[in-house]
Amino acid sequence: MALKRAGQTVAVVEAARVGTGVTGHTTGKVTSLHRLAYTELAGSHGDDAARTYGRANQAAIEHIARTVSGEGLDCGFRRVANYTYAETDDALVRVRDEAALAASLGLPSAFTSDAPLPFPVKGAVRFDGQAQIHSVRYLQGLAGAVHGDGSFVFEESPAVSLRDGSPAVVTTERGSVRARDVIVATNVPFGDRGAFDARCYPHRSYLTASLATGPRLDDAFRNSSFISVDEPMRSILTVDVDGTSYVLPGGEGHRASDVGDAAERYGRLAAFARDRLGAGETAFRWSTQDAMPVDGLPYVGLMSPEARHVHVITGLRKWGLTNGTAAALILTDTLCGRHSAWAAVFDSNRAVPAMDAVAPAPTGTAPPSHAPGQPGPSQPVPGAGPARPAPGEGKVIEVDGEPTAVYARPGGQMEAVSAICTHLGCTVGFNAADVSWDCPCHGSRFATDGTVIQGPATKNLPPRPLP
Repeated sequence: MALKRAGQTVAVVEAARVGTGVTGHTTGKVTSLHRLAYTELAGSHGDDAARTYGRANQAAIEHIARTVSGEGLDCGFRRVANYTYAETDDALVRVRDEAALAASLGLPSAFTSDAPLPFPVKGAVRFDGQAQIHSVRYLQGLAGAVHGDGSFVFEESPAVSLRDGSPAVVTTERGSVRARDVIVATNVPFGDRGAFDARCYPHRSYLTASLATGPRLDDAFRNSSFISVDEPMRSILTVDVDGTSYVLPGGEGHRASDVGDAAERYGRLAAFARDRLGAGETAFRWSTQDAMPVDGLPYVGLMSPEARHVHVITGLRKWGLTNGTAAALILTDTLCGRHSAWAAVFDSNRAVPAMDAVAPAPTGTAPPSHAPGQPGPSQPVPGAGPARPAPGEGKVIEVDGEPTAVYARPGGQMEAVSAICTHLGCTVGFNAADVSWDCPCHGSRFATDGTVIQGPATKNLPPRPLP
């Protein structure tokens, strides 16, 4: 939308429907307070980089506000305060430091010991003037504003190849689009020439939506959003959808390569909503998966040092509404021949540490280390166990010497597809809670019939003979 407003003609190529991907599964927080991001970034990149990151995200909030107003988007945009809170003495020290640092960087930061949560906390960082939106309605509104006057939105048009040049060409299953420049903004980059799957790791998190009932959820709580410092991390906000109010606790995050029971993770979030927030029945649950940059900063710019007309946005570190908007503003300046004060900090071709040199995620997990073609850590060795899964179960077994992903529908009908991920050849594992085949190496996800749900894979898992 920023490019169209700058006088450019734009074509958006979407593999599915607008709002059905990762952004459509976000909480809808629009904030520059990203847990303890400024302490982290100042420590690894210096105060100037942390300041630039903060300014870019603050500018993104205001850009979203102007866009919602200017385009008349019906997406529930509202201003809220955002808090990073501490429940232990150790976390309190970190919160005080973050509040002071963020304030020194010119951000709307203050320390408070009075966060409006329905349970006691030691203290919190508070950012005023933040916001939240209904992300799907926002995306659909943006798509409607982009389409027309020489610009287009092509839904259900999966891209199958990408060629740099003058013009650059994106080929889809339904035709080709030629353009002066192409921006790849697909969470994990499609047509990757910059090896971003080695500079990002896939990280999954979970959300439940419970009815926001009970006296503990007062107006001050509803006009705020929260994230914890202490583990297990909890993200909290309330949303109103079609006249019903929900509280959304999120968390239970882990690297995609981790072993774990997703159903248990959902259960812990539902229990948190019930026991600590006083919320009612859990109505919905879902998971989402993001690309996490190994050095903590998003990647925005040319796809590779050799690229000329292909640009990339990735590694938005789970704060895609503001980081993604900041990235769009950077590339709008770049493609319109203007200088961007943020571009150097977000540079997609900067040097980054090797994946195995990066400190483990808060959950204590490590990057995936298994080789292509080998079973993922959540899946038994092909051929082990019973030959046929029980109804509602998926198993990887050997069929004619080939690792085969076999799923038994609740009614007993069987589906069989190749268990080898079409991205780089790792073996998928069955996700029982979300009923999908998931690759532990780079985060590709597939439906039980082999259809790609999420990249970087672009090809479906091919069918295989039933055992």
